[in-house]
Amino acid sequence: MRSQPTPVQAPPGSWRELYSAALFETDTMRIPARIADAEKAIVARARELFSAAADTIEEDQALDDALYALRALQSCLHLRAA
Repeated sequence: MRSQPTPVQAPPGSWRELYSAALFETDTMRIPARIADAEKAIVARARELFSAAADTIEEDQALDDALYALRALQSCLHLRAA
């Protein structure tokens, strides 16, 4: 009987918290730094999952979605500043 792979769990203070902080930041001067912090955490987590021997497709998709949303937010900031 094959056992189910154990999902890899992100530690507290993970990319999800930094991602949420970037999305919900109200100070437009702090948003770029929040986006950068969240992107770094997301990339680091993606690297961890790449080397993990577990089924991580759901979190991989969540990471891709989060990066897409952060880049869209960043584009909106650039358009607003122009």
